[in-house]
Amino acid sequence: MFPNDFLWGASSSSAQIEGGYDSDGRGLSIWDVKKLNPGTCSFHYASDFYHHFKEDIALMAEMGFKAYRMSISWSRILPDGEGEINQRGIDFYRDVFHECHKYGIEPIVTIFHFDLPLALQQKYGGWNNRQMIDTYVNYCQILFKEYKDDVHYWLTYNEQNMLIFFGAVDMIGGTNQLQTGTDLYNQAHIQLIAQAKAMKLCHEMCPNAKIGPAPNITTSYPKTCSPMDYIASLNMDDLRNNFYLDALVFGTYPMSVWKYFKDNQIILDIHDGDFEILKEGHPDFIGFNCYGNDTTEYLEYYPLDMSDMVNADNREMSYLMKLMDKPGVGRASQNEYLSKGEDGHAYDPYCIRVTARRLTDRYHLPLIITENGYGRPDILEEDGTIHDSYRIEHLRETIRQMEIGIEEGANIFGYCPWSAVDLVSTREGITKRYGFIYVDRDEDDEKAKTASMKRYRKDSFYWYKKVIESNGKELD
Repeated sequence: MFPNDFLWGASSSSAQIEGGYDSDGRGLSIWDVKKLNPGTCSFHYASDFYHHFKEDIALMAEMGFKAYRMSISWSRILPDGEGEINQRGIDFYRDVFHECHKYGIEPIVTIFHFDLPLALQQKYGGWNNRQMIDTYVNYCQILFKEYKDDVHYWLTYNEQNMLIFFGAVDMIGGTNQLQTGTDLYNQAHIQLIAQAKAMKLCHEMCPNAKIGPAPNITTSYPKTCSPMDYIASLNMDDLRNNFYLDALVFGTYPMSVWKYFKDNQIILDIHDGDFEILKEGHPDFIGFNCYGNDTTEYLEYYPLDMSDMVNADNREMSYLMKLMDKPGVGRASQNEYLSKGEDGHAYDPYCIRVTARRLTDRYHLPLIITENGYGRPDILEEDGTIHDSYRIEHLRETIRQMEIGIEEGANIFGYCPWSAVDLVSTREGITKRYGFIYVDRDEDDEKAKTASMKRYRKDSFYWYKKVIESNGKELD
């Protein structure tokens, strides 16, 4: 049974939903200039939440949302990433928060969701530079001061681990260059120091608020009963998942990761006091994104060559699979036991149940699912309906298993699937849709400039409304 105060909602991110990239003093982010995959739109206009936020939040309220997980555009608050504050950006988010509160919706706010201000990328080279620690903390200080009465749940950083684990070739727009393991894991270390400092600052400035990270966390299933596959799954969990949470909860890194660093000649640039800073972070809860768990088989060590990944199509599964090869640890493998949906799509309805139990046992902190869902091209019928039974099927079975996980002891206090409203996918444009609410636009940016972007309720909209009304009892 779900708790009576369970936070049902959904998620989005500023870069993927807002649009208004050049409106009201906003500066550019790295996503505004990133190289696009052929046939996909830019993030310039997105779903135009910037001009539709009152309509969108009213639709969320109609569904019965208790929470809305969203993010703030750093470039809208600080056009240059630091320095002068853009008051119109401050006012916009205050209006969004007030609109949420009008309907009793709790905003759960991500401070940084990939869209680094372009000026910081150009000035500091992004997260490779330790100056970014103070720059990020100064940005957080502005947010905590401005919104301490409006925001009660903060998330420090979206999917930091994905930028590292899949980061041999930068996928978010700052560069398109190969990065070494030393480059990547020093970025991770810098980001974790920044997050720990932000958590401490939040506790000082916003005593009534709670703060935590929002990585993409899975559980690694062993491919077989082979001891080597089981050990590979343990080590893969450490490398992909626990490295990022252990640092913020325990102030340490897993021992198996240090071994991975030694085997792969990865050298962290650790400064005096770094681990003391990590120990002062103390997240109040853990947000985690979970679309399905991974299956791992042992992979012998060999020198990894990623040179052929530059300019490769990052929409291809083979691209992602190669990035998941971690010599000396393991590699991703197909799982024959996964469920098959009505459209033939393989999915893992046990992902949240399994992972939330593991996180509860390891960290003893409350958990909220900050992303989960199913993206595919939806069809807008002539009568304005969108029949997305495949999405309902996917979410229904996941929620069923999540409820069992709670009964087994998983400490989950909220569920915010991706996404509330259709938005622009990181790699596949607007065609790959996730929302309960359909946005009438296509991949043509020229048309999007003047499109009305009319909203339509999908079948999943009405289904999720019933789920929330019944507190998870009505799933069929």
